[in-house]
Amino acid sequence: MNKEKKKNIIFTLSLIAVIYVIIYILEQVLPMNHILFVVLKKGAIYALVAVSMNLLNGFTGLFSLGQAGFMLIGAYCYGIFTIPVENREMVYQYFDGGLVQFTVPVGVALILAGIVAGLFAALIGFPVLRLKSDYLAIATLGFAEIIRAIFQWDTLGPITNASNLLRKFPTFESTLFPFTIAGICILIIILLIDSSYGRAFKAIRDDEIAAEAMGINLFFHKQLSFIISSFFAGVGGGLLAMFQTTVQASNFKSAMTYEILLIVVIGGIGSITGSCLASFLFIACNEWWLRFLDDGAYNFIPDVNLFRNGFRKVIFSIVIMVIVLFFSRGLMGDKELSLQGITKFFKDPFGLVSRKKNKAEGGQRNV
Repeated sequence: MNKEKKKNIIFTLSLIAVIYVIIYILEQVLPMNHILFVVLKKGAIYALVAVSMNLLNGFTGLFSLGQAGFMLIGAYCYGIFTIPVENREMVYQYFDGGLVQFTVPVGVALILAGIVAGLFAALIGFPVLRLKSDYLAIATLGFAEIIRAIFQWDTLGPITNASNLLRKFPTFESTLFPFTIAGICILIIILLIDSSYGRAFKAIRDDEIAAEAMGINLFFHKQLSFIISSFFAGVGGGLLAMFQTTVQASNFKSAMTYEILLIVVIGGIGSITGSCLASFLFIACNEWWLRFLDDGAYNFIPDVNLFRNGFRKVIFSIVIMVIVLFFSRGLMGDKELSLQGITKFFKDPFGLVSRKKNKAEGGQRNV
């Protein structure tokens, strides 16, 4: 391991430690119902799901839109297996207490949520991964919609509670819990990307024909990426169930997948750091910073209801358009946060020195 890589690892670990310390201090100072903790909790969950989607879309080059479906599976799996036995009669009141009459620990349930989502991915992967581009996106989007309909089917009511809410399962209060789970999962994805499997994923993304000529089994690695991405989406779904305190299939619409895709695009396709940063920015804007735009008290023109419910979405859409126009490759492109990158930014924040240097070098070459 070279000196530069060691510095980046130390910098990353130090940054993570500082973030955890700051969160712990904030929890001691601010009330637990403060909107900041909502942003941090939901941002951490969306960061995990966005990184899992980026593994598939950004690093393997597979355009999938089934993330909401796998999150739904994970959320239901977590809820079904963690509702205390004494509460099942109340939750499954229309289905005689439900079929499952035992519980598992929270950690086991989250892992189980990922495994079940991965199994579903393995099953649908055989037919759909032979498709490419838009056809794959349509097929996976259709799968997510079918899953949402099936989980509301009355015949499966003794297991899924049909269209009724799943509730009374364990949740979390501390912001450190979703941060820890999401952090561990993202670290595993980073290690995977840096492994030989990750290099195979990137080779498939760059050129399938060349990758196959090098001896890479295209279908196996696509299937592997699809299953791993779905596994972590399932874990994210379980965390989202804990955050929302209830689970209902109607909440996992295609719009949820589009939100995750938007985060990936804003952060940068092929950047883990970008997906994480964009997740918190997206949630902060959507849930907190732009909320005042929905308040009619800010109308400054008489008889013109400019600021009203929904206006926040209009401004948010404009902000997204500006980001996409001026940052066509996202906020981070395909780069990651590093000590060298931060140092370079503070030395030359707008790239003026670099541009002058490149211009001078180009002039010398022309001479």
